[in-house]
Amino acid sequence: MGLDFGSKTVGVAVSDPLFLAATPVEIIRREHPDKLRKTYARIEELILQHDVGTIIIGNPLMPSGEEGERAALTKEFAENVRRRTGLPVIMEDERLTTVEADEIMDEAGIAKKDHKQYVDMIAAQLILQSYMNRETYSPKKSDE
Repeated sequence: MGLDFGSKTVGVAVSDPLFLAATPVEIIRREHPDKLRKTYARIEELILQHDVGTIIIGNPLMPSGEEGERAALTKEFAENVRRRTGLPVIMEDERLTTVEADEIMDEAGIAKKDHKQYVDMIAAQLILQSYMNRETYSPKKSDE
């Protein structure tokens, strides 16, 4: 499962059983940034529904690669997800996923005014796909 954690939303994507393709699922919305109880509950429901074994969460690093305030909040969210679900949680660099999501929506003909409806779950898809591509296709070091 891929998650794109934002101040008032969490975009969600899942992989197919063969771990080849990530698919956007939904955007979990909340009224207040600090009110996460329902968000965690919905994530737990989706984990059961999609038989999730690992969670990949976008790490919002600054362009320099350093962590800022948003990254610290995301790490706290990731730790809470790990603690609540008992599943492994992996942080994945998410720099430029929102830009890429906008480009994908432009190519798909989605009006600019409608991008906000989809951007978080497409970003979650890109985060998960990036992780899967690297893990599936990267050369493994041999035991020498």
